Amino acid sequence: MPHDLIIIGGGPAGLTAAIYAGRAAIKPIVLAGVMPGGQIASTSLVENFPGFPSGINGFELAMGFQQQAEHFGAEIVLEAATEVDLSQRPFTVKTHSQIYRTRALIIATGAFPRRLGIPGEKEFFGQGVSTCATCDGFLYKEKTAVVIGGGDSAIDEGLFLTKFARRVIVVHRRDQLRASKQLQERAFANPKMEFVWDSVATEILGHETVTGVRVRNVKTDKERVLETSGVFVYVGLIPATKLFRDQVDLDPAGYVIADEHQRTSVPGVFAAGDVQNAEFRQCVVAAGSGATAAIQAERYLSTLSE
Repeated sequence: MPHDLIIIGGGPAGLTAAIYAGRAAIKPIVLAGVMPGGQIASTSLVENFPGFPSGINGFELAMGFQQQAEHFGAEIVLEAATEVDLSQRPFTVKTHSQIYRTRALIIATGAFPRRLGIPGEKEFFGQGVSTCATCDGFLYKEKTAVVIGGGDSAIDEGLFLTKFARRVIVVHRRDQLRASKQLQERAFANPKMEFVWDSVATEILGHETVTGVRVRNVKTDKERVLETSGVFVYVGLIPATKLFRDQVDLDPAGYVIADEHQRTSVPGVFAAGDVQNAEFRQCVVAAGSGATAAIQAERYLSTLSE
């Protein structure tokens, strides 16, 4: 027998959808991948999620999402979807070990960090190049680290690095940050943080591990090398929609197109979170869209039984 609802993705959108679906007695299956929580699980401090006036560790928040979903009957499966077929009903979703069939589906696969695509990045990934300061920051105690980017993720992770590193150098292609005002104020007030403006990284240097990064000023075209033990890359996200190409409508950037009710081009398939929202990329926004998707999925399922 097919399941009523499968949710692909275990971040704030997917787990909030699971909470709402569970409360509606649907008992969804959540294919959460190897680590539930999504990007929020690797964020050191979440200060803008309602209900936590002093902030909360991102991993703790993610685990709270998961525990609440399980409390209401959701089944969390620590596997990722490897293939989907939305051309016939019930829909088919495959993992490495299982084949599921479902009457309704919520896509909440999120987005993953964009790479720079410069020499040395691939070669030294895991050997000084990272996209997660929360994961690797402790390796840079009393060392210099370079952060590439100027948005919320770059500055939040850069601030986290200052707990360990002697210096944190932020390289940004513009002459001002894109991060929130509060994060900017904290960054500019931190004596360990330095800024290299109007510059882009062109090469990551090293031997067995990273020793430096070559940067180019976009206004003067002059290059210089910043000596560093680590390079942390935060230059945007790519939607995780490879599974859904040619199955649901995607926009030119690859994000799932969903309406205000989180409905996609395929009836019974809904989308929530960063996979369908390139603009806001906020935990609370993702959670809200997950709730909407679950409510709409329940309404859709009720029409099938009429």
